[in-house]
This record gives sequence, C-alpha cells and structure tokens, in this order.
Amino acid sequence: MIDLIKHSGLSVREVLRKNVPPYEELQLEQSTHNDEQLIDFMLQYQILINRPFAVTELDMRLCRPSEVVLEIFTEPQRSSFSKEDDEPLINKHGKLIKN
Repeated sequence: MIDLIKHSGLSVREVLRKNVPPYEELQLEQSTHNDEQLIDFMLQYQILINRPFAVTELDMRLCRPSEVVLEIFTEPQRSSFSKEDDEPLINKHGKLIKN
C-alpha cells in the first residue's frame, strides 16, 4: 500500500476516507498523526483507505471519481462503462455519453 501511495503522488492524508466512522473515532482530522501512524490505522481499519487504486501499464491512479481509470487504459474503452452508482459514462459502442 505504501508503494501505491508513493507512486500516486498523493500524500497519505489525501488517501484517507474522511466520511467513515473510524476517521472521527480515531480523531484523524488532527494533524498530530504522522504518515506511519496513519498507514497503521488504514491497515487496521481498511475502510479508511480511499479507493479504488488502479494499475495499468501506463500509470497508477486513485480512481476517484471512477472515470479517472479511463485515462490510464492502454486501449480505448470498447464497451459500456458505468460509475459505481450506475451512472453511464460510455455507451455500448464505446462512445462517451455527454452529460
């Protein structure tokens, strides 16, 4: 996980999910926790890890929002693609749906 964070160019704090109970319970909003402590918390409470991370031959990214993954495909998307909430982004012909 440490390698993913380093490669992403994000700080450890940027990878933390803030809208989950352990974040508040552990008082992680306080800047008194160092990166090593934050990573330990993320390993202990995996819900604290903002995800998904995607790795391709081109790059590695934290795919938030989920369509960021399209930027690191080695080939264009050729079929439909929907976000996790089922919002369609690409139609069945591989064409971007305009919002």
